[in-house]
Amino acid sequence: MIFISLIVFTLYLFLALFKLNYNTSCTDRKTSDRTMERQVLFSLLLSVCVCSALGQVSYSIPEEMPKGSVVGNIARDLGLDVKRLKSGKARIFTGDSAEYIELSRERGVLLVKERIDRESLCRQTTPCALHLQIILESPMELFRITIEITDINDNSPSFKNDEKRFEISESAVTGSKFVLEKAVDLDIGRNSIKNYSLKPTDNFALRVENQADGNKKVEMVLHKPLDREKDEHISLLLTAVDGGEPQMSGTVKIYVTVLDANDNAPVFTQSVYKAAIEENSPKGTTLTTVSASDLDKGINGKISYALSTSIDSLSDIFMIKQNGEVILVGGIDFERAKNYQIDIEATDSGGLSDSSKIIVDVVDVNDNDPIISILSKSDFILENSPYNTVIVMFSVVDPDSSNNGRVNCRINENMPFAIKTASNDFYTLVTDSELDRERASEYNITVTCSDEGVPSLSSSVTLTLQISDVNDNAPVFERSSYEAYIVENNTPGISIFTVKATDADWNQNARVSYILEDSSVNGVPVSSYVSVSADSGVIHAVRSFDYEQIKDFHFRVKAQDGGSPPLSSNVTVKILIQDQNDNPPQVLYPVQTGGSVVAEMVPRSADVGYLVTKVVAVDVDSGQNAWLSYKLQKATDRALFEVGLQNGEIRTIRQVTDKDAVKQRLTVIVEDNGQPSRSATVIVNVAVADSFPEVLSEFTDFPHDKEYNDNLTFYLVLALAVVSFLFITCLVVIISVKIYRWRQSRILYHSSLPVIPYYPPRYSDTLGTGTLPHVYNYEVCRTTDSRKSDNKFGGAGSQNVLIMDPSSTGTMQRIQSEKSILDEPDSPLEQKPPNNDWRFTQGQRPGPSGPHMPYGTHIRWTSKNGTRATGGPEVAMGTGPWPQPPTEAEQLQALMAAANEVSEATATLGPGTMGLSTRYSPQFTLQHVPDYRQNVYIPGSTATLTSNPQQQQATAQQATQQALPPPQASSQAEPPKAAQTPASKKKSTKKEKK
Repeated sequence: MIFISLIVFTLYLFLALFKLNYNTSCTDRKTSDRTMERQVLFSLLLSVCVCSALGQVSYSIPEEMPKGSVVGNIARDLGLDVKRLKSGKARIFTGDSAEYIELSRERGVLLVKERIDRESLCRQTTPCALHLQIILESPMELFRITIEITDINDNSPSFKNDEKRFEISESAVTGSKFVLEKAVDLDIGRNSIKNYSLKPTDNFALRVENQADGNKKVEMVLHKPLDREKDEHISLLLTAVDGGEPQMSGTVKIYVTVLDANDNAPVFTQSVYKAAIEENSPKGTTLTTVSASDLDKGINGKISYALSTSIDSLSDIFMIKQNGEVILVGGIDFERAKNYQIDIEATDSGGLSDSSKIIVDVVDVNDNDPIISILSKSDFILENSPYNTVIVMFSVVDPDSSNNGRVNCRINENMPFAIKTASNDFYTLVTDSELDRERASEYNITVTCSDEGVPSLSSSVTLTLQISDVNDNAPVFERSSYEAYIVENNTPGISIFTVKATDADWNQNARVSYILEDSSVNGVPVSSYVSVSADSGVIHAVRSFDYEQIKDFHFRVKAQDGGSPPLSSNVTVKILIQDQNDNPPQVLYPVQTGGSVVAEMVPRSADVGYLVTKVVAVDVDSGQNAWLSYKLQKATDRALFEVGLQNGEIRTIRQVTDKDAVKQRLTVIVEDNGQPSRSATVIVNVAVADSFPEVLSEFTDFPHDKEYNDNLTFYLVLALAVVSFLFITCLVVIISVKIYRWRQSRILYHSSLPVIPYYPPRYSDTLGTGTLPHVYNYEVCRTTDSRKSDNKFGGAGSQNVLIMDPSSTGTMQRIQSEKSILDEPDSPLEQKPPNNDWRFTQGQRPGPSGPHMPYGTHIRWTSKNGTRATGGPEVAMGTGPWPQPPTEAEQLQALMAAANEVSEATATLGPGTMGLSTRYSPQFTLQHVPDYRQNVYIPGSTATLTSNPQQQQATAQQATQQALPPPQASSQAEPPKAAQTPASKKKSTKKEKK
């Protein structure tokens, strides 16, 4: 460390010399500034000293350094890494004093935070130093830093008053002394006042006397008698010069008025007075009384006292009365100043004076409580923390002195903590015994610090410390072992019972999980018998138990907490299976065989109590479920045999006679004692005979067991019922399908019929030209790929359909449908209301005379996909009534004209739509509409329907000539029929015959 200090010092010396030479070359700078800068640099070079020992670093810097100036590399001087300063959150603790120094963690250096004025910081105290502490965390560390502030010559000497006036008698003897006001220089050392000078020196000489306290006593001595008649007023200039560089000075003017004779000056009785006063004394308290005497009499012997000190603060604290009594007029505090030196002056009316000094010692009083400052603390600590783990670091300061400033700290009793002293006024709170969160999860620690004053003063602070949990407790079961019972034949998954374990730890460390340890029962893993719920500890049966196979088993359950690493404990669980009466008795004897008959023979000479046989049965259950009793259920002769209730022995109860039947059939029932009881039956065949041949002939006729026949009958009845059900079901399905198809064909048939609007008989013409006695509906249907493509038109009371088949040219069929279909009120053929989308103008309406069409003409299109567009009766209306139904030629002419007009009308509609009203599907577009101008032929003619206006009239005339019947046929009362094919003629003949 000394080597590092020498390197730093050499570096600073080099920089200072370079700076000094540069400043010397700049002649435009003022001489005082250059001298000042040299002094600062020289002070910086000579006073910066770094020393480090036992965690303490000291620096020395001059005052008035600018902000941001580097004080020292604290990281290097303390032997720390800059990363350690950052990770440890290094910070400076200054107590209650102002923060002049700051720490740069990034650079690891101490910087000047505020300009430091040594005079305002320490006044005349020397050495002047700042005491800092650098605190690091994780782990906690404390370093003490001392920064000495050295003085620079930044204050010039000054006098309290700008002038001083004396009235001196001309009779003043040579050697008379006149006390002058001392100059004050806030600097210290070599920068303080060095000497005084007085000019002119004709009558007076300056005398400077060094005092024991280091101050100077300045007096003006008369070395030449005064002559009022020659010089009544004398002006002098007193100059005080300090020893700094550059040298500074201060002056005061002295005016002397020469008076008549007063040749004796006042004289104090003591050159130094001493007094003591307690701090915080009230105002008006008398410190001491001074006195001076003057040998003169009269007015020249009257003495007045005054404080001659040049420090303003003293005049604010003390005052001297004219009787020489010195009293307290301000507050006094031992912590601010421990003593005061007061200069006093006694002056007579002739201007002669004497001076003295009062030294006031301030007595400390225990008036300050200890100040506790928390430097660093931990809110949480692990319960397994080792001894002497630092919890809190704090400092305690008592501004009082001696015993009043000695502080002792303690904490409340029964705490696992202790206070240790780190250094002067610094303490740490550490652990001194084991911590257990399960006993105490939180501590409220009260730190009390008391001084040794009388009376003692104390301060306290309460700290809350949380104990963090450590997984140091394993789960504990409520019992050392468990036994549980379960009845056999249980339902798989049923809960048997619950194991419970608790963990004294907290949160995740106390979360218990239950685990079934691996083991086997009779070579089978125990997990196939039971399972354990990991969260609740409920034990469930995995399978159904059978008491006859396993009566008990045991396994181990482990309880494990959620800590890291986890702790666990286990417990033994024994499961006892309880018997249930689930097995009927089994007959061992007599053995029941399916094919042969076994009989017991009883001689006819058998006496009463003769043992015929014994029924032997067992029950695999246990306890009372296995207690068996025997009863005779049926017998051929119940008065002949009995069965023992407990032993199952069959004995005779009377003498056998010749009348008793040879074949005796006994049915014995065996019951257990369970609840409910179970039973088994056995048939015992007994032959009452003396010889075996007798028995053989009798037992060959034994009927077979009816059980087989009963079962066969049941299955036959069941099969018959199933076959009958299937037959009925199939029959219902077939009938339903037939009905459904019939309804579908009827719907399709109705849907293919034309939609003919219904109009009242006397429906009025919208043009007001009259009424039509007959309404004729024409319907043009066209389907490009259907055999039902047709043009339909109907007369009054019937429907006429004009069928146009694209596969044959010029073939037209006329079919008259049944009138009954149209007369049905709910018939699907009922005409919908007219649609305005297909209305034609008056010039577009064809008719029998001119371009008119009969009133009520109805036009309908059927597209390839079955979409139909129907025009209402407003499509074409005649201008007057028809006296008779139109002829066939007129109907054809109207039909062709309507088709041509419709073709032209559809060409004027918007793209992609037929302009239909909302009664038709909006998907009906022009692409679905076939071209009605093509492939429409008139029977017996080669002309086709076309939309060409020039060809319309020629086509109509040609069609009329070819389709008109003979003249006598046109005068018939009923409407003319269209040209018929041979097939249509045969159909018409059949209808007429009907």
